[in-house]
Amino acid sequence: MSDQVKLSNATLNKLPEAVLVPTYDRSKLTPGIVHIGLGNFHRGHQAWYLHRLMQQGEAHDWAIVGAGVRPFDEAQRLKMAAQDYLTTLIELDPAGSSVEVIGSMIDYVPIVEGNGPLIERMSDPSIRIVAMTVTEGGYYIDPSSKGFDAKHTDIQHDAAQPDTPRTAFGAIVAALAARRASGAGPFTLQSCDNLQGNGAIMRQTVVSLARLSNPDLADWIDANCSFPNSMVDCIVPATGPTELALAREQGIDDAVPVTHENFRQWVIEDDFCAGRPAWEKVGATITGNVHDYEAMKIRILNGGHQVVSVPGEILSIATISGCMEHPLIGALFRKVALEDIAPHVQPVPGMTPEAYIDLIDRRFSNPLIVDTTRRVAFDGSSRHTGFILPVIREALAAGTSIEGLALTEALWARMCAGTREDGTAIEPNDPIWDDLTAAAGRTRSNPAAWIEQRTLYGDLADNPRFADTFSRWLALIWSDGTEAAIGAYLAD
Repeated sequence: MSDQVKLSNATLNKLPEAVLVPTYDRSKLTPGIVHIGLGNFHRGHQAWYLHRLMQQGEAHDWAIVGAGVRPFDEAQRLKMAAQDYLTTLIELDPAGSSVEVIGSMIDYVPIVEGNGPLIERMSDPSIRIVAMTVTEGGYYIDPSSKGFDAKHTDIQHDAAQPDTPRTAFGAIVAALAARRASGAGPFTLQSCDNLQGNGAIMRQTVVSLARLSNPDLADWIDANCSFPNSMVDCIVPATGPTELALAREQGIDDAVPVTHENFRQWVIEDDFCAGRPAWEKVGATITGNVHDYEAMKIRILNGGHQVVSVPGEILSIATISGCMEHPLIGALFRKVALEDIAPHVQPVPGMTPEAYIDLIDRRFSNPLIVDTTRRVAFDGSSRHTGFILPVIREALAAGTSIEGLALTEALWARMCAGTREDGTAIEPNDPIWDDLTAAAGRTRSNPAAWIEQRTLYGDLADNPRFADTFSRWLALIWSDGTEAAIGAYLAD
């Protein structure tokens, strides 16, 4: 233990020689970005791009201030503050790993009820981008209409008490009200979550919330702020004992290290009302056609994650790479992706859907990435409605295959029954787990009970082709088991 260096500004020159460290003077950095939702993904992705730009001598006035709005974010803030907001990134590649300390984050706003410090920080004219990574389910979207969920209790609170909001969006609205009054002007709101049209969804949430309490402000935000769409991609597992040990093996005592795969992609619409860093100089793609990139990624990677993780959870397989090693699940991914998803994905420059499926197969199969099946299967009520069901709808309209995606939905219903096939319990893994478990329980006698959850499936239950295919697969899963059902699908 004595040969490990506690990570801090003062110890960067004491780290092992192989560890890459910031070459810029962090004391000279000034803030330009507030990022809300400072989890591993942000630190392994957006913060890395900015760090690499800073390494080139640029963007030193765009440093990141971390932020959160929930009490559990405070523990992360304290850990980060204790090491001067530095993060160790460990790239896990079978061909050889590397270690880098990134320094693009310089502060973290205290988490306080009412979010006063966050509002104050975002009101500062130096902040020109407010970015967000809060998961797909965090945008207060009504699952059936896809519109703004104005009835949510958090939204009702923020509409009634806009000066002491509970939500990140309420804090954003309050800060924009202050900036409008002071003349500081608008900022760009940048979603970094896996939502198709994430910028448009961010606009919908922020403007709709503002309209509940201040219609004039809502109009000002809509007219003056920008909401660029983007696509983000990098597999970044959660940090646990294994990741902490990996950092220690590198000679670094880091309380919050991040492991990641040897792949990153960031595709950004160039729509920034108050300027932006030149991310394209470090590998980001700036384009007017984000939609095709994000459709490819969301449908094949994020949708594929659900195809793989759900049967893996049922069969007690702990990791995604373990799922891909399974003789049936790896083949399931390829067949569903090629036959059901690829027909509804457009090629992008340099990449066909088929080549992208090969790429994702390799990435999912990386044994060094300990990405847990449970993490990937989390919040299925948001992920299936966002990643899988839109493809099913397009396939039904086009008359193309839905067999594999209907099987995926049937497997999700089986998973939500709450037990694995070995009899162990699946712990609650969704914000509406109790509702899902109740519906799954009814499917033993009536498979269609699952798709009759209108808030998730809308009118899909009324489509005979989907309803019949789904019910056939779920009945087979209940009668013969998961492997038998997948085997039947692969044999077809």
